Amino acid sequence: MTPPSVSFLDCLPHTPRVQLTRQCEAVELNLAEVLSESGTPLSHVYFPVDAFLSLVVKVDAHPALEVGMVGREGMLGSEIALGKVSTPFRTLVQGAGACLRMQANDFRTQLDHSPDLQTVCHSYLLVRLHQVARAAACERFHPIGPRLARWLLMSQDRAHSTTFHMTHEFIALMLGVRRVGVTVAAGALQRSGVIEYHRGQLTVLDRTALAAQACSCYEADKASHLNLMGPSHPEPA
Repeated sequence: MTPPSVSFLDCLPHTPRVQLTRQCEAVELNLAEVLSESGTPLSHVYFPVDAFLSLVVKVDAHPALEVGMVGREGMLGSEIALGKVSTPFRTLVQGAGACLRMQANDFRTQLDHSPDLQTVCHSYLLVRLHQVARAAACERFHPIGPRLARWLLMSQDRAHSTTFHMTHEFIALMLGVRRVGVTVAAGALQRSGVIEYHRGQLTVLDRTALAAQACSCYEADKASHLNLMGPSHPEPA
């Protein structure tokens, strides 16, 4: 399995990374837990370890739509680097697991004293801008099947496992399509031996075949992250 590019925290040099993580607390995030609401001030910032998050937006009376995903390669709350205390997204826990959490005010103080942290946050905000823009184009131009394959690859990357909890109803909500469309597309993947789905547990059986069926947005997202965030900083000798 290919990991989701470089960890956000690993993009920091050793000293600012240690200073940042010392002020974090380890927490366990629960499936479907809401971490932020659009326009509401953030009380904490989050650095997923093996949990992963969905960034969703809601327009008028329409169901919410996922426009981004955050795993260990990113963070929730990078908007603070722009002087903003709120996020434009509603953030849901898509994959339960471990996460580092930090008070938003403490994170702001770290930003004020760390040019390295400012640089990494600005780079990550650009990564997410690319991700959101590509998600909009993907929804408009790509069929459900390739979009589903891309979304499953993204989820597997962040789950660090071939098996993770997922329902057709939740996938339909994230992709902004009817549940029957997901059922048909997932059924085709299951019949061809690419995935297995049973009682909310989805297993990727053939990642190579899944990647072959995904739309080009999956590789484009990975390339954007690697190009903009750069290589990680090694530990000091």
